[in-house]
Amino acid sequence: MIKKKKIIFIVNPKSGTQGKKNIIKIIKERIDKKTIDYVIVETKHAGHAVDLAKEAADNGADVIVAIGGDGTVNEIARSLIHTNTTLGIIPCGSGNGLARHLGIPMEIKGAVDIINDGETVCIDYGKINSRLFFCTCGVGFDAFVSLKFADSKKRGLLTYLENTLHESLTYVPETYEIENEEGTIKYKAFLIACANASQYGNNAYIAPQASLTDGLMDITIMEPFTVLDVPSLSFQLFNKTIDQNSRIKTMKSKKIKIHRSSVGVIHFDGDPVIEDKDLEVEIIPQGLNVIVGKKSKDEPSVNVIQQMLEYFNELTPIEKEAFNIKYSRLFNLNKQLLRRLSKK
Repeated sequence: MIKKKKIIFIVNPKSGTQGKKNIIKIIKERIDKKTIDYVIVETKHAGHAVDLAKEAADNGADVIVAIGGDGTVNEIARSLIHTNTTLGIIPCGSGNGLARHLGIPMEIKGAVDIINDGETVCIDYGKINSRLFFCTCGVGFDAFVSLKFADSKKRGLLTYLENTLHESLTYVPETYEIENEEGTIKYKAFLIACANASQYGNNAYIAPQASLTDGLMDITIMEPFTVLDVPSLSFQLFNKTIDQNSRIKTMKSKKIKIHRSSVGVIHFDGDPVIEDKDLEVEIIPQGLNVIVGKKSKDEPSVNVIQQMLEYFNELTPIEKEAFNIKYSRLFNLNKQLLRRLSKK
């Protein structure tokens, strides 16, 4: 008799953009009951997934599946590093950066099928000061927007774009010192992203050459830019070619130090937090077993227009009626940004 795998599904009922009742229904319908024994548990509060995952791993679970967004994935993954328990993901968050890099389908049925028969690999993870990340971390504008986005009642790509455009009107780039094994270089930067995976989420590829298994992180430094750079930067971010832009500086490293003038916000896997002015970022090789999909990371990415259409299709009829109002507001914010940049 074949020994069944023991799988624990951990659901964050408050994360993401999809109803969890339907996801649980699909799991029960599609999970391979001949080879898998499973339990579904719900988180009750922030940080609860950390404890649930640790307890399940200590009790010998073969796989723990995170059902939620990047924050839920981070909470569960940090309890599974350097254990024999494998992480699975059913993505239903706002960005799903790690899941997308791993080739896990965004469609729930496909994601469950991957749990049934997906391949397992051991990936790297990162640390920024004492905080673990598995996808990206960073300072600058992306961390600043993450802080604003955390308070938004409405999730999804359109909300993120709206916050991005709005905050771009007032954000002032900072000066940073980056220290690695080759020395220290000073940059005035719009943002600095340290990437284990290739993207933030929503197929926004901030580090298109990043690998989860090379023992290195890809550092992307975006310098201040002008209105003439906006179209190319936007296009290249979603076309896996942002590293070819003249406003972008890149490097690979196992460990770096970032020095800034004062305490401020950082993000780790999209979650914002206030941290010290001095930051140490490093990659720890081969620390987490994960289930991966069959899609190659080299397949063409979905462009931003397609992403907005997907978002639109998820809206209720009432929300769709409000779309034109929201879209008009985005257009007006964009015009303000262009006017502001053109005066510099």
